Amino acid sequence: MTTQILMPALSPTMEEGKLAKWLVKEGDVVKSGDILAEIETDKATMEFEAVDEGRIGKLLVSEGTEGVKVNAPIATLLEDGESEKPDIASAMQSIKSAVTSEASAVVTKAAPKPAPAPPPAPVPAARPVQQPVAHAPDRQRVFASPLARRIAQQKGVELAALSGSGPRGRIVKADVEAAKPGAKPTAAPAMRGEPTVGAAIGGIAPLPDARLFFKPDDFAEIPHDAMRKAIARRLTSAKTLIPHFYLTIDCRIDNLLATRARLNATAPTEGGFKLSVNDFVVKSCALALLRVPEVNASWTETSILRHKHADIGVAVALDFGLITPIIFRAEEKGLAVISNEVKSLAERARSKKLKPSEFEGGTFAISNLGMFGVKDFTAVINPPHAAILAVGAGERRAVVAGDKLEAATVMTVTLSCDHRVIDGATGARFLQAFKQYIEEPAAMLL
Repeated sequence: MTTQILMPALSPTMEEGKLAKWLVKEGDVVKSGDILAEIETDKATMEFEAVDEGRIGKLLVSEGTEGVKVNAPIATLLEDGESEKPDIASAMQSIKSAVTSEASAVVTKAAPKPAPAPPPAPVPAARPVQQPVAHAPDRQRVFASPLARRIAQQKGVELAALSGSGPRGRIVKADVEAAKPGAKPTAAPAMRGEPTVGAAIGGIAPLPDARLFFKPDDFAEIPHDAMRKAIARRLTSAKTLIPHFYLTIDCRIDNLLATRARLNATAPTEGGFKLSVNDFVVKSCALALLRVPEVNASWTETSILRHKHADIGVAVALDFGLITPIIFRAEEKGLAVISNEVKSLAERARSKKLKPSEFEGGTFAISNLGMFGVKDFTAVINPPHAAILAVGAGERRAVVAGDKLEAATVMTVTLSCDHRVIDGATGARFLQAFKQYIEEPAAMLL
């Protein structure tokens, strides 16, 4: 019996994928566990294993095909000795269906046209319904040069009443000077991608297509890949549905830098480590989450999930997007283990070799842009997390210590919180705990 091989769901959120490469060809004999193909999702490239044994009949989807839906047939698997030819019953059924369809078409063509229906009896005239009056176009959506706007204001000319003679219908100075004062706006056809009255979805009108504002020769169009689509979809949803608020605190990291230098200097040559500031940040966050477990949580429509372990996602910048591999049970791991694990995850993330279990889920996240010299910023919460810590660069600043002014290395961090889960005072307590660990790394041993 012929079995269909379906596009697998390689992660809980996967809806479609790219069949990057076939590792078998038609006629090959395979058994359970053999690698059939490489499937590329929005986050990683993974191998797809055979579940049953048999012989590959036909490859239905060619290499490089994008947007293959989960559970769509991608190949056929034949039993031992089975031919690719359809059986007689299937063939007869196909012929029967075709004959039935043809007969239906003939009957439809031969059927006489029905007699026209008699005109409806006259009814009393109904009271006319008042049609809604279309509002004048939004002035912000009138494309005009700044000079044209100024002259129009001086002359009392409505820009919405004018037709622009500039590039892509832009209103310029000459259009305003030639217009008569007091001209009323006239209805104009909507531009491609421009929202019209009543076109709002969920109360929010779609944004105009950015290509409307530029000449085709002035830009290069780069199609969205699967990762960029996923990032746009998830983060738009996150910013729309999660009520963000932000808390910022400064941390002195002179002790941290000195500790890091001492530990790196004593690291063994083989099987050693090289600690980064971010490794200390991961460990400090893990311990702070244990002290303030209300932050180590996730929102659901029926309850708040309070997590028992600090599974911390570390944002990794890729050439084609962003991914957040996870350090699981970070509270139980030492700095050297965290350091080596982060490097391994980042390396495999850049080659799209991560497994879904290594980047999906987690209870908290860190986004560090300090290596790029960014002083401070805010990050978007990545569900199912309730918070994310944005870490800026450590820089030398003048600080007040007691009654003295002195130089210190200061790092600014900003906590983005989901207000459905975390209140302001709770987020502040987390930052206080984090600050204590990051400013005195020896406290991590307590």
